[in-house]
This record gives sequence, structure tokens and C-alpha cells, in this order.
Amino acid sequence: MTSVGIRSLSLCRSSDLDFSEALCAKLRPVKVSILNCKCKKMGICGGETRSNLLEPINAMDASKTTSDINGGCNAIDDLLTTDCDGFPGKNTPKMSTVGNSTNILWHKCSVEKSDRQELLKQKGCVIWITGLSGSGKSTLACALSRGLHARGKLTYILDGDNVRHGLNSDLSFKAEDRAENIRRIGEVAKLFADAGVICIASLISPYGKDRDACRALLPEGDFVEVFMDVPLQVCEARDSKGLYKLARAGKIKGFTGVDDPYEPPLNSEIVLQQREERCDSPTHLAEVVISYLEKKGYLEA
Repeated sequence: MTSVGIRSLSLCRSSDLDFSEALCAKLRPVKVSILNCKCKKMGICGGETRSNLLEPINAMDASKTTSDINGGCNAIDDLLTTDCDGFPGKNTPKMSTVGNSTNILWHKCSVEKSDRQELLKQKGCVIWITGLSGSGKSTLACALSRGLHARGKLTYILDGDNVRHGLNSDLSFKAEDRAENIRRIGEVAKLFADAGVICIASLISPYGKDRDACRALLPEGDFVEVFMDVPLQVCEARDSKGLYKLARAGKIKGFTGVDDPYEPPLNSEIVLQQREERCDSPTHLAEVVISYLEKKGYLEA
């Protein structure tokens, strides 16, 4: 017999319920509303409630009942661990508002970034490669990923064009959409870094304020900006995608370097210069970045 205030409930054995044994084992005296349980063979006598068999609340009923009574505790585990309108346990958490998202709560897990880094034997960070179209960003990203993979390090590339095939396919190349494109990729890169992965973001990202906003998402030192310092005439001479030709013909509007500005970084961690008379191989450029990561301790836990 479990007492609940002035009421008492006769709890059945786990074999009589649809709940698992593990869940039944977690049950302990809790303060509940009589409306929160559907009971069979229930008799009410004065201020006492007795039941020989409690019928488990199905998923839909639980969602309704607990939401109405407990202000948003939707899981059985929440009922047992969270203080929601009388349920014992932790204090009711303070909800947050971020942007247009209201009543949200950050759930912290006992497995943290340091644990994942120890598992991977590396430190999560973001390598942000920026430069004009045709400057070699994607080529460097692949060479860098290949070089780190050969050293047993886990990487993932967020290529500007690749991400626009899915996550950012709803965005155009207007200034406001470009800003949103960078913001989303910055947030995804942050998640990869938190997972302990060396994330390589490769995209034009023409505006300084957008790159700075992505930098601000990460802890100090975890955002490594790599500037592909390649003159416009060299990039246009390469024109591997034929985009400069289309832009010059007026068939593409707002093309970076032609009729839309590119704001060169002023304080990049790494600057890779290439000129017409000297163009280093992607492998050599990748080694420059890898040497930086080694020096800063990112290739060990």
C-alpha cells in the first residue's frame, strides 16, 4: 500500500501491468491527482482511494494528462524525477527563449566534449576556409581531410555547394540569404566540433561580419580561419565551373568578385597566398594547416 497524502493506492504487481519491470522498479511514492490515473476496480470511500489494478496510461492519454496537470512533463521518467506541480525531485527548471523559440530547455548530458575528444584522441574544432570562387577552397578541404585521415583523425567537410544541395537548398544568393547560409553552416560546424570532430567548412563566405559571427559561436581558439589569398584574375583564369564567364555576360547577378564584394579577412590564423607565378600543390597547402593544428595541440586529446 502506498500512501499519497490522505489518499492511498494499492499498487499491483509489475506482471499485472503493461509497464516493464524496470519501470515498475523505479516507482516510488509520488503525489498525484486522482485524474492522473485510470483505475479498474476502484472504490472511493471518504478521503481514501483504493485500487487493486491500475491501468497504464497510453501514450496519447499521458501526453494530454501530464501536460495539463504538470505543465509540460510528458514522460514517465519526468514524473519521477522532475518537480512539476507537486511531483518530488529536482526543482522546476528555468525555461529559455532563444530567437523565436520559447519555453525551451538545454538538456545537459554526462558525456561531454572532453569525453568524446578522449575517445577520438583529438580536439574538435572548425577549420573555416574562405576565399573567392576558384581560389581552391574545396580542393584544399579534400586534401586536408585526406591528410588528417591518414594520421587517424576524424574530419568532416561542410562544402558550400554540397550543403546547398540539402539543408540550404531553400536559400538564394541574395545578401540576406547568404548571411543565413553562413549562419546555418556555422551552427552545424559548431555541433561537429562539440562532437570532437575536426570540421572543415569550405565556402566563399564573403562578408566579414558573418564569418565573425561564426567565430563567436565557438570557444576561443577553436575557430581556425584559413584565407585563400588568390587574386581575382587567377581565380577567373581558372573558372573551372564557368561561373565567371556567365557573370561577365550578365547571366548571373550578385556574383562575388564581379558585381558583389568580397571582404578579405584581416586577422586569419592562416593565410595561403597563391600567385600566377607560384601556385603550391594542394597537398603542400594542407600540410601547412596540419602543422598549425599539431602546434596548437588539436591532433591529440
